[in-house]
Amino acid sequence: MTYFPVTTGLDHAVGAGFPFLNGKTVALVTNHTGHTAEGLSVVDLLHAAPNVKLVSLFTPAHGLRGQDDDAVSDGVDVATGLPVCSLYGPRQQPEASQLKEIDLLVYDIQDAGCRFYTYISTLLGCMKAASTTGTGLLILDRPNPLGGAAIEGPLPDPDKLSFVACHNIPLRHGLTVGELACLFNHELSLNVDLTVEPVRGWQRRMMWSDTLLPWVNPSPNLRSPAQALLYPGAALCEFTNIAVGRGTDTPFQLIGAPWIDGRLLALKLHSQELGIAVSPVRFVPRARQYEDEMCGGILLEVTDVTRVQPVAFGLRLVLALLNLYPEQWQPENLMTLLANESVYNHLLAGTTATDIEESWQPTLQRYRERIEPYLIYH
Repeated sequence: MTYFPVTTGLDHAVGAGFPFLNGKTVALVTNHTGHTAEGLSVVDLLHAAPNVKLVSLFTPAHGLRGQDDDAVSDGVDVATGLPVCSLYGPRQQPEASQLKEIDLLVYDIQDAGCRFYTYISTLLGCMKAASTTGTGLLILDRPNPLGGAAIEGPLPDPDKLSFVACHNIPLRHGLTVGELACLFNHELSLNVDLTVEPVRGWQRRMMWSDTLLPWVNPSPNLRSPAQALLYPGAALCEFTNIAVGRGTDTPFQLIGAPWIDGRLLALKLHSQELGIAVSPVRFVPRARQYEDEMCGGILLEVTDVTRVQPVAFGLRLVLALLNLYPEQWQPENLMTLLANESVYNHLLAGTTATDIEESWQPTLQRYRERIEPYLIYH
């Protein structure tokens, strides 16, 4: 028998025969990432399980198949005939009527490890709904692809909470979905009957390549573990007038605009020791920002996954753009994802990235102390 170091909550549940779902009427929150290491879908597995009554599906941003980029509509799963309810659009959490006959809500989605990646906002919405209706919640846990040891970035201001900043956690939060659910449940006094089926073999120091789990793109524009690592920093600029590689073959590895000289930007950033190599490049996005326009900019490549600090790199990128292109760049919408006014003001004032990082260390230390009771893995 071949031994693999890490098995997901779903893999273990399948191996055990779903004993905790025996006789339950279940609704499933999932998408294309809910699969076993062998590629079997959690939808198909629960639908076929003789001891489980699966009656409906809920899906987050990008839809059940992970292919949509805009608001997702309700529909029907062709393979099973089950109704599919979108939680990305006008409805961001299940309605009470949709949980009325449900014994247990099961959540199995691969997260990206970043605060503004909205799958965790969908998780919180499901928890709020379950809290209202008294429905139990089972998390089939999966590893954090950014690891669980490194934590980076500011916490959001209380008045900046939103669907892309759903709770008081840093940009690179270092938790699995199961651990986040435990944190949400306690800190928001949700009192959900919560069960986490843990990942076996995962340790906080592990990066994705250590798990030997197959990579499945969690969304259309996160196409590799390297792009997931770069995302918390590279994506900070995406609501500004900067292209971040959407509409190219390497999203979140390209940063640019028609008015950027890639050599000058690379010169500002190339000497930073953050596990990221920077090269000048020219590219033409096929969609989104600057569609069909030639952009100058930089290509990002991960050189050492154990040393990558995406948020630290994001700060340096913002400061470089402010320095080089004060007239062309419009940074106001940084706040959409940054969600911290003090850090934003420090960036505009030209405070060094090192000083900004030092300023949030006490807050991160308090965060580490806050999350300690909810850590499942060590």
